[in-house]
Amino acid sequence: MAASCRENARENVKQLIQRKDNIEAEIKELYEVLDSQRGVGMQGPLIDNEGYPRSDIDVYTVRTARNKIICLQNDHKDLMKQIEQGLHVLHGQERQVISRNQEEKMETDSARPRPFAKIDTVSPGSPAAIGGLVSGDTLLKFGSVTTENFRSLQNIAEVVQHSQRRPVSVTVIRNKELIHLGITPQPWSGRGLIGCNIVPLSS
Repeated sequence: MAASCRENARENVKQLIQRKDNIEAEIKELYEVLDSQRGVGMQGPLIDNEGYPRSDIDVYTVRTARNKIICLQNDHKDLMKQIEQGLHVLHGQERQVISRNQEEKMETDSARPRPFAKIDTVSPGSPAAIGGLVSGDTLLKFGSVTTENFRSLQNIAEVVQHSQRRPVSVTVIRNKELIHLGITPQPWSGRGLIGCNIVPLSS
């Protein structure tokens, strides 16, 4: 049941992000329309010095584009709030994931594997954020990379490059708890394929 709720929350965030991306693309196209009208933009005058509609631009097209941009920008602002709330819910659910077999795997602190890297920052709306990673998580496993074979961040970069649009199994320690996640590297509106900054830990 809990897994189903997390999946529903994750899917909801994905849909919101897709709507946000579509709105951003539409706004960009509308600004291109304004640029085609002698670069009139959002503030350029629509009447000439004598008070008549300018004859060198399509005034109706400019007004329509401006109105749509304003409406879409408001929609975009609302969507960003919904995405932020959705991510908050998703992360709250992830924090509640406590499995009894995790304690068996962890056994004692002395038997716990040493993490090899730390999640420094996670960009909102990124594949890393959607997958449940948060700043401060320490990595025990990223795909095939573990404490035993980790040499540099290039090891992780190779896994990311070779796993585009395929889920990668990630194990982290968060608040002394072992948490298993699935991250799907893929292009998104930000930089990179996962949208987080990873720093190696000193051995």
